[in-house]
Amino acid sequence: MSVYFVKGKDKGWRYDFTLKGIRHTEAWFKTKKKAKEAEAKQREKLKNPKMPTPAEQIPIDMDFLELINKRLDHVKAYNSERHYTDHIYMARRWIKEWKRLACSEFTTDMIQDFLLKRLRETSPFTANKELRYLRSLFNCGLHPVRNWITHNPTRGIAFYPVDKQIKYVPPNEDVLRVILAADPDKRDYLWTIALTIGRMSEVNRLTWHDVNFEERFVVLYTRKKKGGHRTPRKISMTDKLFEVLSRLDANRDKRIPWVFWHRYWSRKIDG
Repeated sequence: MSVYFVKGKDKGWRYDFTLKGIRHTEAWFKTKKKAKEAEAKQREKLKNPKMPTPAEQIPIDMDFLELINKRLDHVKAYNSERHYTDHIYMARRWIKEWKRLACSEFTTDMIQDFLLKRLRETSPFTANKELRYLRSLFNCGLHPVRNWITHNPTRGIAFYPVDKQIKYVPPNEDVLRVILAADPDKRDYLWTIALTIGRMSEVNRLTWHDVNFEERFVVLYTRKKKGGHRTPRKISMTDKLFEVLSRLDANRDKRIPWVFWHRYWSRKIDG
C-alpha cells in the first residue's frame, strides 16, 4: 500500500513508493486524500521531469584553450575561410599568453594590459580588431544555449580612437594600367575581379558550375550575411568577361572545378 496512516505523536497520512529502485516518501498529511494527491504529483514529476531553462542552468567554467577550440569550430562552420584564418592567427597569440588559465580567472585588467601591449607593438586598428575577436570569443561561451562560462572580461572596454581616412578608389585608368602590366594568367584573374566587382575570396572560389555562358552570367558567393549563410548573387557578363572566361574554358583541365587555381608545391617534399 503506497498511502497509509501513521500512528503516534506525529500521526498523519504518508505516501511511500519505490520507482526504479529509489524510494520516495512524504508524511504528515491531514487526510488520505491529500496524501494521494501529493503522491500523484510526485509520480507525475518523476515521469515528466522539467528541463531547466537557460536562466536556471548553472554556468560551468571552462579552460581557456577549450573555449578557443570550440570557438574555432563554430567559426569554421559558419563563417568564411578568411575569418577562420584570422581567428587562428590571433588564437595562437592568446594561447601563448593565457594557455594555462580557466575562463573564470580572466579579469578586465588582464585584457586591457594585453591590448595596451598590442597597441604599442602595432596600431590602434590592430588592437581594436584584437578586442573585437576576444569579445566574440567570450560571448560565444556566454551564449544562453551554451552557458559554458560566467562572465565576459572584455565587457566595458572601449575601443581605441582611430584616425579614419578617406578610402582610396583608383581611377579606371590606373586599374587598366595594372591589368595590362600583368602576365597573361594574372591578367585574366584581374579582369575577372574588375568586371565582376567581386572580392578576391569570391573569385578564388568561383567554379565552372557557377559560370553560365548561355545566359551570360556568373554566380559569386559570400558569407558576409548574418548567420554565416553562403549567399549567392548573379552578375551579368560583359563582352570582355565573356571573352576571358570563354578562352579559359576552352583550355581548361576538365578534372578541375575551379576557374582559377594553382598547384601547391611543398619545399619540404619537392625540394
